Amino acid sequence: MKRNVIKPTILPGFMELLPKEQRIFNDIVSKITKVYEDNGCLAIDTPIIEKAEVLLAKTGGETEKQVYSFEKGKNNLALRFDLTVPFARYVAQYYNDMTFPFKRYQIGKVYRGERNQRGRYREFYQCDVDIIGKDKLSINNDALVISLASKAFKSIGLKDYRFQISNRKILKGILNELQIANVNKVMILIDKYEKIGKELFLCELEKIIGAEKSKYLNRVLDIKGTNKQIMENIIKLNLKDKYFIEGIEELNKIYSTLLMLGVEEQEFEINLKIIRGLDYYTGTVFETILSGNESYGSICSGGRYDNLAENYTTNILPGVGISIGLTRLFFVLKEIGFIEKYKIDKRLDYLIIPIGDTMEYSCEVMRALENKGLSCTIYFEENSLKKKLSYANKIDVRNVILIGEEEVKSKKVKIKNMLSGDEIIIDSIEIL
Repeated sequence: MKRNVIKPTILPGFMELLPKEQRIFNDIVSKITKVYEDNGCLAIDTPIIEKAEVLLAKTGGETEKQVYSFEKGKNNLALRFDLTVPFARYVAQYYNDMTFPFKRYQIGKVYRGERNQRGRYREFYQCDVDIIGKDKLSINNDALVISLASKAFKSIGLKDYRFQISNRKILKGILNELQIANVNKVMILIDKYEKIGKELFLCELEKIIGAEKSKYLNRVLDIKGTNKQIMENIIKLNLKDKYFIEGIEELNKIYSTLLMLGVEEQEFEINLKIIRGLDYYTGTVFETILSGNESYGSICSGGRYDNLAENYTTNILPGVGISIGLTRLFFVLKEIGFIEKYKIDKRLDYLIIPIGDTMEYSCEVMRALENKGLSCTIYFEENSLKKKLSYANKIDVRNVILIGEEEVKSKKVKIKNMLSGDEIIIDSIEIL
């Protein structure tokens, strides 16, 4: 009777990697993690599944439509769609055990039921840094999280990126001055600017606010030049709205602080079209594109939220965060050839290959290597030497230790360098 075999496949919108690429992915995560820890950020973790009432307390619109939710018994549950909202719940829950400002980083999978398309995932890793304050939080922290992402990118050898920075208060102030009733509708449209293109954007904008106001707003959004020139031209609008004035002051402060923190001028640009779709951002917002590969969209984004935890506590907890979409970033880096050239410093130091009945001495050599802090493993399979060396090449090991009966008798070790092909004999395992 023929057995039915199920075709091994995964759902669309999920990513799996073969070991070679997984090593690179893990190395990228390790280097980014080191940057965050070296800069005083503390690691936390939160459950993938949250109570729906907690997770969806402040979301709405497009965000809520993407959330995976389900019932289990009497409980309404949801898969986290980002790491920021669970972090807000976390801070409210453990408020009395924390020292503020609290700086955290977290790496974990999140889930969004997005329309399946190339490079967009339904399950993906995010790598977040957030700084949250008690009652108040210095605007300098907005610049700090951007500088941490800059250091993270540099740690993996990425150079051609650009942070696009704005402040939602500036646009809110402009829309208030124009006496536009449906501010949120205009904000949502501006957020779609890059996706729908300028022509369709202007057409839709005119429908909402009319031709005259549409032309004025488009001129503002289209301000170009150096960061300094853009700032000067925005200030020259000379609007009296309080949100506009606050936004200008904050953006100016971030600009100067970024430079003081060592983020170079060419690493960022001021762009008033940056809004961020998630509705909990209240001030600074930023997205990150790869120069010359802008079509792939943002690989890193975030912003300021004045009181994200307000649904969970009466304490005032302002914060700012930045998130690297690791899964999406990895996809884009593969597409542009970055991963193909990526070099990993850490490799397996030794593969021990027993030849004949030499297992006891092979294990003795392995323990000696481990005691010296070297990485190693033993090849147990009974194959030809050619196949064993081929295996060593495929797993990218630096050196092979060949142990035959002669090495057991003499207590010596024969080492073959897999890069050069050279062989050397060491008189004792103690001097490895």
